[in-house]
Amino acid sequence: MAKHLLFVALFGHGHVNPTLPLVEELVRRGHRVDYATTAEHSEAVTNAGARWVELKLQSPEILVPPRRFGLEEILVWMRGMFAEMSAQYPVLRDYCATESPDAICYDAMNWPAKVVAEKLGLPAVRLVPNLASNESFSLFEDVFADADHGNPLLGLLTDCADFSAEHGVTLAPESVMNGTENLNLVFIPREFQPAGDTFDERFHFIGPSLGSREHAEPWSPADPESPVLFISLGTVFNDRPEFYRTCIEAFRDGPYQVAMTIGDLDRSALGDIPPTFDVRPYFPQPAVLRHADVFVSHAGMNSTMEALYYGVGLVTLPQMTEQAANAGRAQELGLGVRLDPATVTAESLRAAVTRVASDPAVRSNLDRMRTVVKNSGGAARGAEVIEDYLR
Repeated sequence: MAKHLLFVALFGHGHVNPTLPLVEELVRRGHRVDYATTAEHSEAVTNAGARWVELKLQSPEILVPPRRFGLEEILVWMRGMFAEMSAQYPVLRDYCATESPDAICYDAMNWPAKVVAEKLGLPAVRLVPNLASNESFSLFEDVFADADHGNPLLGLLTDCADFSAEHGVTLAPESVMNGTENLNLVFIPREFQPAGDTFDERFHFIGPSLGSREHAEPWSPADPESPVLFISLGTVFNDRPEFYRTCIEAFRDGPYQVAMTIGDLDRSALGDIPPTFDVRPYFPQPAVLRHADVFVSHAGMNSTMEALYYGVGLVTLPQMTEQAANAGRAQELGLGVRLDPATVTAESLRAAVTRVASDPAVRSNLDRMRTVVKNSGGAARGAEVIEDYLR
């Protein structure tokens, strides 16, 4: 029997993109999917077959997290995020009261959807695009590692109490970041998850899927015979002209064809760009990874999983603590090399890329993980699990 599902992910390509193949699969199976998100992602969700439900950011500057994740910076950013999420609660509540979805599938950061589901007695599916947490492993301990004066979540006690009083609900600070549901879909393979065998039957590690994004935009290297190096720091922490200049210095003399994303940065800030470099604000990432030999990445989980989907070795330069956890795990599993973005040089970057490209042990680990990724089930398995849960 067809169901009506509401997906919720306020913002973030790394939070929306992993869910789109699942939306496509559910729509293909005859279900109605509505997707509540910001205007930035409206075209993507409608192309996936969903009906867009608009959520409006109150303070767009919240999209840029602090560069330094000390206690004070984390608390300021988290309180701003809390206020932003709080503003979405009445929108989601009123929508659900009017449209009566059968279930809410929400990104793990989007706690208002969880509260709406609890208040209206709707089944909830939690969508986890990053490392999952339980009693044996906590991503948030790593994220808050710089906060050596205490848990920043305690700074939300007053905010949670005020929100609960205003809306007649119960919301504890720990639920803001980590509220496990009876069904949690994790968009990584269990083998990549630290302490993966300790997660119970509520967690389904379905791995990544690309869906229609895999072939949505073409890209091919100018020289099909030369190896390809892809360099991207993602969509948030990409204002790094000094790093891009380091990349140019490292690979100016080959042997790679380099595809390098620089976001909105002015190309003139990079100086002379060699003819072997294809520099753009944006690349269709799956199309480039299909050809790439090595990926120099910020280690966002979406980028990490797409690299492993194609069996591409990683040289990671994490820009924040969550990315550092991803980079550390990739290095632990022998899938690449982690570098410190604060101390990286042209020489160290070139050496890391050479090692990842040439080390047979790295190649063997990548081949094994690619098989694991492909066998995790992806969107088809995720849709089956949701259907079984709601049956």
